[in-house]
Amino acid sequence: MYAIVRAGGRQEKVSVGDTLLIDKQNGAAGDKIQLQPLLLVDGGTVTSDAAKLAKVTVTAEVVKAAKGPKITIMKYKNKTGYRKRQGHRQPLTQVKITAIDA
Repeated sequence: MYAIVRAGGRQEKVSVGDTLLIDKQNGAAGDKIQLQPLLLVDGGTVTSDAAKLAKVTVTAEVVKAAKGPKITIMKYKNKTGYRKRQGHRQPLTQVKITAIDA
């Protein structure tokens, strides 16, 4: 059984036992969070009806806080000597899917 959930602004395909990185969520390691299911596939049955999906819960456990890869931003203007260098690392949360209750 797997589900397509909305996690951190993106859609992710998850099943029980999967770990994934999503945008930062509030909570410490060990906390439980609920993810919103968009589509549920159970064997050959596909559930996409909003009324039935309202009964489905996808539970995940926060494993740890993480950071994404370093992104370097360079700004440059020709002939003026303007150069600006900036870096960014996106804050992420690693979660483990513990249950999909249909």
